[in-house]
Amino acid sequence: MSYFVTGATGFIGRFLVARLLRRKGTIHVLVRKGSARKLESIASRMGWDRKRIRVLHGDMTAPRCGLTATQVRELKRKVKHFFHLAAVYDMQASAESQRVSNIEGTRNAIDLAAAIQAGCFHHTSSIAAAGLYPGIFREDMFQEAEGLDDPYLRTKHESEGLVRQESRIPWRVYRPGMVVGHSETGEMDKIDGPYYFFTLLKKLRELLPPWMPVLGIEGGRINIVPVDFVADAMDHIAHKPRLDGHTFHLTDPDPMRVGEVLNTFARAGHAPEMTMRIDARMFAFVPGSIRMAVGNLPPVRRFIGMMLRDFRIPRSVLKFVTYPTRFDSRETERALKGSGISVPALDTYAWRLWDYWERHLDPDLFIDRTLKGKVRNKVVVITGGSSGIGLSTARRVAEAGAVTVIVARGKDELFKARDEMAAAGGKVFAYTADLADMADCDRLVAKVLKAHGHVDILINNAGRSIRRSIELSYDRFHDFERTMQLNYFGSLRLIMGFMPSMTQRRKGHVINVSSIGVLANSPRFSAYVASKAALDAFSRCAQGELSGKGISFTTVNMPLVKTPMIAPTKMYDSVPTLTPGEAADLLVRAIIEKPSRIATRLGIFSALVNALAPKAYEVIMNTAFELFPDSAAAKGGAKAPKGAGVAEQQPSNEQIAFATMMRGVHW
Repeated sequence: MSYFVTGATGFIGRFLVARLLRRKGTIHVLVRKGSARKLESIASRMGWDRKRIRVLHGDMTAPRCGLTATQVRELKRKVKHFFHLAAVYDMQASAESQRVSNIEGTRNAIDLAAAIQAGCFHHTSSIAAAGLYPGIFREDMFQEAEGLDDPYLRTKHESEGLVRQESRIPWRVYRPGMVVGHSETGEMDKIDGPYYFFTLLKKLRELLPPWMPVLGIEGGRINIVPVDFVADAMDHIAHKPRLDGHTFHLTDPDPMRVGEVLNTFARAGHAPEMTMRIDARMFAFVPGSIRMAVGNLPPVRRFIGMMLRDFRIPRSVLKFVTYPTRFDSRETERALKGSGISVPALDTYAWRLWDYWERHLDPDLFIDRTLKGKVRNKVVVITGGSSGIGLSTARRVAEAGAVTVIVARGKDELFKARDEMAAAGGKVFAYTADLADMADCDRLVAKVLKAHGHVDILINNAGRSIRRSIELSYDRFHDFERTMQLNYFGSLRLIMGFMPSMTQRRKGHVINVSSIGVLANSPRFSAYVASKAALDAFSRCAQGELSGKGISFTTVNMPLVKTPMIAPTKMYDSVPTLTPGEAADLLVRAIIEKPSRIATRLGIFSALVNALAPKAYEVIMNTAFELFPDSAAAKGGAKAPKGAGVAEQQPSNEQIAFATMMRGVHW
């Protein structure tokens, strides 16, 4: 007995060949010359007996699949079973490529099978051939298909129609359901079907605990089958007599709804389940014209597009969320009776599918998460780059291959840092500037743009911090002016200076080093927190305006870092702080991931408590205010009101315990 298989390197094809090798006979496989190496890899990995595999190089889009007349004569009357699996199984492929592969390819395969006088032509179709038929689609139905507007559905239907019109040789048609990975190994070759929603489930797992109830959608019933069931069923049915001219639904007789499927994979991936599910049919009372009009509104289309893009879900998949078709499979059940071949329950192998996806197919695995991949040969401007957080960050990006521009007011330290990084092989440029002087900011912008043409990443790190209670600030209004001048107006001036070239190039990233104090509302830091909060607010507004032009803003609510800025407050020597290197790690993460905000869990929790129970949070902050007095430096020269503070001394156990509990917050 001899076999001929097209699409042997495809997902179903490789498992079908492995199944046929358990029988006797030679297996002729048709592959393109460019796929020869892929075939060898598959054969080696799956343990095929290469002595029984005969490789024929051809092209499905060519007459008789590109075989020569000599090859056709050699195969004549030697092939009993001709399996045609080669096709485009990708709903995102272009309509023309699907037409050529699915329709013309099938036509050429039929001609070849007739030319070699094959015993039976076994065509692998799909449940897509039924289109979007509303109701139960039987195995003997074909012309009744509806909703074939989509190129994938239409070409699968038309290619099956070619087989049915063929009278030169016997044929059998197989319509698999939505094929997923192997039920025993989880192996899958690409993202398809339910896999499109795995990224969404993973993000939910990262954001929420598994016990958290989530709102979802009920959806229609989708028919999912593992690849090993499809291959085993095709092999068994193909070798049973007196079944020519029949169609077989290789489907699950008891399909699950979309919501049930997603919850099954949520359990497999330890993500929260969608316990509150909305049935999409409840929106059916809304006229279609109104639904279409709302869906076509620019804000709605853009929001949906952004969500689909973030979760990597093709828009074409949405139409199958309310899939209307059920499939009768009585012919298949009769053919498989007594064979032991049946569709396993999804929940018995879903964990294997998830595990394989997470290890081999998760798109996040293929994202370049290295700093070098994000900044190599890009212009990165870092203010406050001569010491502390700025210098640590500059060293990292220079080492990663960025064109690193460091800015500071002090010439000696700045040039020393530049020379050190340049000696290590970095492309580093240094510019002195007083960022509290708006004219100096403008001069800096002009110099950088003239020398480098543009800025890809701007890190506003330079800043001034003042720790002083309001009672000690009555006659020090200039404290508020100078912190606002540098921390807000200086940063804003640079943003406004570099933004025109960013918007023109439609790409750019602004990273603002803010403070955890903005989230925690730290007492004694009213001047500093207000200046940083102003920059945070500007960034949020700018995001809404500029995200559509490729510009990203990231706010880093930095916890307490051991730098010269906090040196005057000796108490900080005894409380937990980040090193400049650890702070630079947060900025590296900002560069790589481009999130809107980076903050510690404590910072976010503080903001949440303040929003939900502001009076209770006020008590906590006042306790901290009373517990941590003004420093000697803060009181210097000012007449302190009675009870405003005591002489600075070694931190008490209570102070250290409170600061440790509120790790990273400025007190």
